[in-house]
Amino acid sequence: MSPRRARRRESSRPFGFPTGLDKVEEWPDGEWKVRMLTGAAATKNYRCPGCDQEIRSGQPHLVSWPNWPGGDEERRHWHPACWRKRLDRGPGRSRY
Repeated sequence: MSPRRARRRESSRPFGFPTGLDKVEEWPDGEWKVRMLTGAAATKNYRCPGCDQEIRSGQPHLVSWPNWPGGDEERRHWHPACWRKRLDRGPGRSRY
């Protein structure tokens, strides 16, 4: 496949949200949809609910939301390490 053809196909996707890259993760607190975002796709600043630190524009991170109808209204942007460690914080220590 030529580079020109690959670029054309890539540009037909919505910027920053590649199709088919959401995955469902099962955790003790339920099922979550998770999407990894590249630095190029991160165009705004967010506050990580795990550490309460800023996720700056251009920084790769992930977005998660509950896997139930209407769960996408509860999307949150996380540092990957904070997402993996969120259940280890114990009662009263989570910022989420």
